[in-house]
Amino acid sequence: MIKFGTGNLRIPKFEKPVYLVAGGMTDFRKRYPEKSSSELCADALNMAVNENDLKVSMAEFKGLVNFCVYSQFADHFGDQLLAAAKIHDYLGFDPLGNIEIKTGGATGGHAVLAGALAVASGYANLVPVVGWERMDEVPTKVGNSYIASAADKDFESELGWMYASYYALMAQRYIHENHVPRETLAKIAVKNHGYAVSSPFSQNPLRIDIDDVLANAMVSDPLAFLECCVMSTGAATLVLADEEMAFKLTDHPVKLSAIASGTHTLRTADRRDMEILLLPNETPDTYKGYKDTREWPGFSSFLAARMAAYLAYNMAGITDPVEDLDLMETHDAFTISDIQTYEDVGLRPYGQGRDFVDSGDAYLGGRLPTNLSGGLIGTMHAVGATGVFQMIELFWQLQNKWARFHADPKMWERFGKTIPDDIEDLQVPNANRAGAISHAGTGSHVSVAILENV
Repeated sequence: MIKFGTGNLRIPKFEKPVYLVAGGMTDFRKRYPEKSSSELCADALNMAVNENDLKVSMAEFKGLVNFCVYSQFADHFGDQLLAAAKIHDYLGFDPLGNIEIKTGGATGGHAVLAGALAVASGYANLVPVVGWERMDEVPTKVGNSYIASAADKDFESELGWMYASYYALMAQRYIHENHVPRETLAKIAVKNHGYAVSSPFSQNPLRIDIDDVLANAMVSDPLAFLECCVMSTGAATLVLADEEMAFKLTDHPVKLSAIASGTHTLRTADRRDMEILLLPNETPDTYKGYKDTREWPGFSSFLAARMAAYLAYNMAGITDPVEDLDLMETHDAFTISDIQTYEDVGLRPYGQGRDFVDSGDAYLGGRLPTNLSGGLIGTMHAVGATGVFQMIELFWQLQNKWARFHADPKMWERFGKTIPDDIEDLQVPNANRAGAISHAGTGSHVSVAILENV
């Protein structure tokens, strides 16, 4: 059994406050042959600098930057090792130092963590975090095998070289243990595809109902195509700064009050039984009798997510995420991973995740709207950009700028689209604090970030 030492649960702290000052992204597509990865990253940077009310020009901005962080999941897709070097040069940041982060599906979130550590330590005071993925240069089957390589190839690849197969097994176990109807998982797909309809950036916007999901072709039992994330090409840029630089650049920076990381074994079968790590909104009585019939984290929970949430909540002073946060972006790679995450980050106790959806809390107008962006299922999973994209969406929500970037017909026209007649206003009124979860593999790496207005 894993037992924590005295330093393992030390709550992180920043030596200097860290702020978000700007964000930008491309739209996300199955194929983007007309633009190179460098051009997509340049588009995302241009939006961040030129369309976020910064007080400087692009030339002035580049003269202030002193470090860069890049986020790409796999060199395989673009067939280019050290791709960040090409993009760094293309964006005009040579000869500044930079690093490229790779932590599977959580690459974007950990790239923001790396940028935050640079700012919080005083090493840098203005850091663009640039994420992208080029998933359109190989067949989908090959792309799936690349992504599946982020699981333990010695043991898990034989399940079919496809992540849906890994999560299908977890779904079967989770449904069996917690008596969850398929309709609950289908609701998540309906919700996230539906919210994607109101985003000009989205790849897979759909107005569907539960019956459509249940009748949809199966990828791996019990997961249907509509319950799986999309494979995307696109880019996103988030700009981090220290306090002095943040207020020099903008009148409305957003504070990154916490970002923390957790990990767990790459091979799921190596995950040993242990006592449940309690979040601030839980007590030992929360799980009285729970472990009499099952192990934890077992095959249906993620210790990495629980660890990251524990550290981030305590770092940011979150005592109850449903009460203290106004919206959240989860890493909904599959409907089952989404409901698992609800429990791992304390939106409901273990075994009760279905209630977060069934109660309506997860929807706009509910207690904690999640994935109003459309998430990975409805809008994008250009893996290296995903965690960055999540925080940009939250950043715009906290700045009350959702409509500027989602409801302006010119933004839709930019991407060759027409704004839909049934677009919804997805701005959360008076949003003040938000959370983002970036998740890798079968839970090998997870980051949790807390953003808040100042």
